[in-house]
Amino acid sequence: MTDKTAVLLLQMGGPDSLECVEPFLFNLFSDRDIIRIGPALLQPLIARFISRRRAKKVVEYYKKIGGKSPIRELTEQQAAELETVLGEKYRCFIAMRYSQPGTAAALAAIAREGITDIIALSLYPHYSRATVGSSINELERELKKSATPFTMTSITQFFDHPAYIAALSEKVAQALAGFPDRSSVQLVFSAHGLPQSFIDSGDPYLDHIQTTVRLTMERFGDVSHHLSFQSRAGPVKWLEPSTEAKIAELAAADCKHLLMVPLSFVSDHIETLYEIDIQYKEEAAALGITDFRRTGALNSSPAFIACLAELVRNIAR
Repeated sequence: MTDKTAVLLLQMGGPDSLECVEPFLFNLFSDRDIIRIGPALLQPLIARFISRRRAKKVVEYYKKIGGKSPIRELTEQQAAELETVLGEKYRCFIAMRYSQPGTAAALAAIAREGITDIIALSLYPHYSRATVGSSINELERELKKSATPFTMTSITQFFDHPAYIAALSEKVAQALAGFPDRSSVQLVFSAHGLPQSFIDSGDPYLDHIQTTVRLTMERFGDVSHHLSFQSRAGPVKWLEPSTEAKIAELAAADCKHLLMVPLSFVSDHIETLYEIDIQYKEEAAALGITDFRRTGALNSSPAFIACLAELVRNIAR
């Protein structure tokens, strides 16, 4: 055994190839923490039907961003950078919820290193049972199955942490500096959507998102800003306004300069590289918005890695 601590970065994951799109969607739609489709026993069958039906369309999206999600490589880079900053007492690993390496594989890798103490670090800044909750539930299930006597502590949110706000604000400031007149820019924070029923049942996600926006905008008081929600799926009521609707509203008000700020995403993936950079950009141009830009994702920015390191050190004390 070793006295080192494992830091396990929890992320959603994404398909590593076009062939992996359908299995990824199946894993996603099988997760009852995100969506409950019929009785539990029937959900895998329904998830199989949905994933087969949706895969053909989703494959085309991934073709436009290089044929796969970059999120595994980006998360591995985050883990490597974080391990360097934390120093020799820590080893960093990654666990993807719906792709590989999965939680079981991550725990096996930790066990091979002779490490039994784990700090689970969610890469979702804003808590929701559909994201953080699902990943933690999966981790707890796998810990119970493991023959290794792991001990675990977890970091499940950091939406208002000063170092996170600083890292996000740095990206906004860098993007705003590229506009000739920042007072003409409409800044749109675009968060991943969530069914309204989650919020109605007490999920804190919306409060967390709104707090991040408020804290970030304390640094950019001269810029007009808005909050919207993207990536809606299914017929149920979702958080509003949708990002598409917000873009259309701003275009109708003669907005020409629009800066998108991906919120609740810490890495580039399909929602930034396709949905914002391609889909929303095309929609904005068709509506008359002539200057459409996006802030860079946090990815492995030194400020974001410093934030993660601070979170780990604080909980390890």
